[in-house]
Amino acid sequence: MAHAGIKSRYHSIRECLLACTQTRIPAVILLSFVLAVGFLLVILSCALWGNWLPLLVALTFVLAPLPNALFARCGGDDFSTEYDGSGPVDLGRFITAFVVVTGFALPLVLAHSEVIAPGACAMSIAGGALVYGTIMAYSATFKEESSDFE
Repeated sequence: MAHAGIKSRYHSIRECLLACTQTRIPAVILLSFVLAVGFLLVILSCALWGNWLPLLVALTFVLAPLPNALFARCGGDDFSTEYDGSGPVDLGRFITAFVVVTGFALPLVLAHSEVIAPGACAMSIAGGALVYGTIMAYSATFKEESSDFE
C-alpha cells in the first residue's frame, strides 16, 4: 500500500518538474541565486575591510548593460547586406565595453594605490563579474524572438 502512494507522488512531482522546466522557473531561481551571491561578495568586500569604495563596482556592473539595451533597437534596415551593424548599435556596444572594463579596472587601480585591500579587490571583481554575468544571462534567456511577419 505504501509503495503505491510513493509511486503516485513521484509521478506528480515529475509532472511538476516538467511543468517548471517548461516555464523557465529554474532559470529564474538559479539566476537570482547567482545574483545574490554576486551582491553578497561585493558588499562583503566593502564591509570586511571597512572601505565602501568597492561598492562602485556593483553600480558599474549594474549600469553596464543599459547602453546595449537602449541602442539595440536602433538597427539599420533589413535590406542592407553589406554591413550587419549600425552606428548607434556599435556605440552602445562600445559604451558597454568601456563600462565593463572600468568595472574590472577600478578595483585593480584602487588596490594598486592601496586605497582598498587586495582581498577586497578580488572579492569585488568576482562579485561584479557574477552580477554582470547574471544580467547578461537573464537577458539572453528571456530574449524575445519576435518578428513583424509571424
